[in-house]
Amino acid sequence: MAEKESFEQQLTDLQKIVEQLEQGDVPLEEALKQFQTGVELSKQLQSTLDNAEKTLAKLMDDEGHEIPFDTTQKEDDNHQ
Repeated sequence: MAEKESFEQQLTDLQKIVEQLEQGDVPLEEALKQFQTGVELSKQLQSTLDNAEKTLAKLMDDEGHEIPFDTTQKEDDNHQ
């Protein structure tokens, strides 16, 4: 089974695809394949970022339980 590419490698791959498509000298069939690959890479990268955000947006309470980090509560407290 192939090992999943790292976030950084996926981002590099996407950048290469964008650069090739921007140059405009890729045959149409190849450009369509690259575009589809780029869209898939973009979805995977966004999913990784979303998961990272969810992980970072959690706090631990005094008993070691994860609780969601609520930024609206801090904003409300600052406005009072």
